[in-house]
Amino acid sequence: MALNCGIIGLTNTGKTTIFNCMSNTKAESSNYAFSATKSNKGVVDVPDPRLYVLDKLLPADKLVPATVEIVDLPGLAKGASQGEGVGNKFLADVQQTDALIHVLRCFDDENLPHIEGSVNPVRDLEIVDFELQVRDLDLVERKILRLEKLSKTGNKDAKKGIEVLTVYKNHLENFGNARNAPVSEEDAAFIHDLLLLTAKPVIYVCNVDDASAINGNEYVQKVQENLGPDATILVIAGKLEAEISELEDEEDRAVFLEDAGLTEPGVNKLVRAAYDILNLQSFFTIGKTENRAWTIHKGMTAPQAAGVIHSDLERGFIRAEVMKYDDFVALKSEQAVKEAGKFHVEGKNYVVDDGDIMHIRFNV
Repeated sequence: MALNCGIIGLTNTGKTTIFNCMSNTKAESSNYAFSATKSNKGVVDVPDPRLYVLDKLLPADKLVPATVEIVDLPGLAKGASQGEGVGNKFLADVQQTDALIHVLRCFDDENLPHIEGSVNPVRDLEIVDFELQVRDLDLVERKILRLEKLSKTGNKDAKKGIEVLTVYKNHLENFGNARNAPVSEEDAAFIHDLLLLTAKPVIYVCNVDDASAINGNEYVQKVQENLGPDATILVIAGKLEAEISELEDEEDRAVFLEDAGLTEPGVNKLVRAAYDILNLQSFFTIGKTENRAWTIHKGMTAPQAAGVIHSDLERGFIRAEVMKYDDFVALKSEQAVKEAGKFHVEGKNYVVDDGDIMHIRFNV
């Protein structure tokens, strides 16, 4: 799946620290504003306990989790839409992502000066949103001009496009994000080619101090009040998570987590949230050689899922032999699943469920 999540936020919010906790690709972080001038890319394993349960029931030589690409983008500053800091490069990189992870600084640290002079995550959120909105507004206005020229030739689609884009223009001018504009899903097609920054789905990460890892703090509360109940908000203690990720021994990590009152690293929840917000899910293939989680879009059919494994499997697809994860775990073996009448043979129109265990029959 060539999809990714971009980590955005003001400079010195702890973006790169959180990226390093998630990714095997370590990026350099510092206390200086604009020290990062390029984006860092990392492929991150999607934590899925189901894969390890399957491996216990049917051990394989190799275990391969699903993955998602995360991009750590350079820190933003007020005026980025006008080229401040590394603004233009930053905004161009944001445009190439499919979803956003917006990191907000929710901790105090005298040794890490805030670029705005004080810690205020709601203000920081508004600064970043504004810079993205300015960029989007420019893209929308340019397309309106193009469509106005087309409409003079009698193009009906152009006239409809102008109406829809004018709704987006007014919404952005009133400090709204494109994802919340009052347009139908069908009409939203008029902005797909623009890759609007504020149209992308977003996860908000409140980066807190160690003591606030479990219950958050006043900064987090203000963010939650500002964004409302529908926003996806995660609380992660970036510095604490960085220390945990440095430990190589799994038992040491478990002890460290327990001492902090956590059941798992917060970044695991973040990776799963990123996977979900990209509208992705997993199916499994199991066997003695390899147990593997494959990444597909929600709603994919069996042949399309087979194509993720190899194009020949989609081209020569005959059928999919399917077991539900819960059935296999409860009954412990493929034979038991068959005897219970829960082994399914599915054709080309079958829509794959999250967690399906599949074997593809094909002929090329």
